[in-house]
Amino acid sequence: MITVYHLNSSRSERVVWLLEELGIPYQMEKFRREPNGAAPPAMKAIHGIGRSPIIHDGDTVLAESGAIVEYLVQRHGDGRLAVPHDAPNYPRYLYWMHFAEGSLMPLMLNALVLSRVPEAKESPVNKRVRERVQAVVAFVDAELRTRGPYFVGEEFTAADVMMQFPFGTMRRYLEYDLEPYASVRLWLDRIEERPAYQRAIALAGPDAKLS
Repeated sequence: MITVYHLNSSRSERVVWLLEELGIPYQMEKFRREPNGAAPPAMKAIHGIGRSPIIHDGDTVLAESGAIVEYLVQRHGDGRLAVPHDAPNYPRYLYWMHFAEGSLMPLMLNALVLSRVPEAKESPVNKRVRERVQAVVAFVDAELRTRGPYFVGEEFTAADVMMQFPFGTMRRYLEYDLEPYASVRLWLDRIEERPAYQRAIALAGPDAKLS
């Protein structure tokens, strides 16, 4: 059985969610962050990088949420929630799978860090990051509006699983108004109505019990 090493308020939420979507049996081992927000040292004993998410599947120990999502879809999901390599929309699927952590999440983290530094509030760097966030969210909103309702069109895929965490993080921790971005908001609402997502958040969301 697959083991998910889950850290509270981390990307392992998306791994639990994907497993629920695919109906793959799994178990969780839960860890709590240190007072400074870091993962506990015990996680380094599981994988050298010592960060969440990590899964254990037979002889395989795998980190990086994007790699884990692709691994689970291909190895255990029989390609469900993926797009075949020869499908016309495969490039779009690939783009959004990597956009989540390659372009969107680093930007969100920069904005989050700057928002917690009082001295940075009026700085040119903070202004530039906020402008960049606005531009990127507007781009995503336009893509969903014209080519949605999901990131690869009419069907929910693993690309939506990847893309939810950055926007969930924005909604949860950043003082940022998503009201102007109707397509993003509708997509998030659609995601949060999914039974598998609700089960995953109950088990692994920020307010889930870790005991």
